[in-house]
Amino acid sequence: MDFEMKFSAMPFEGYKVKTSNNGGHSFDTVAQMCVDKLMSVSETAPKEIKAQADAFKSQMLTVVLHYIKMAAKEDRSTVCKKLREAGHTDLAEQLRRL
Repeated sequence: MDFEMKFSAMPFEGYKVKTSNNGGHSFDTVAQMCVDKLMSVSETAPKEIKAQADAFKSQMLTVVLHYIKMAAKEDRSTVCKKLREAGHTDLAEQLRRL
């Protein structure tokens, strides 16, 4: 379960705090946080521009999520390789299966 709080100290400054239960944030949550940081759409934008920007943001989310998942997979492969090199083949196999 994610929880989000928004703070606004000034009209042009916004802060978000996200928490999660039982571990870190999911790939989806991290990807959404990234895309939200990269792009925002004004609430006062004309509806056509807002629709186009929202569509682009959705596409960006798909790409960012793909590469976050790829990075996690590659990192896990690297850690497994290092564990095998250190003689911990059983631990490497358990980690690979997660």
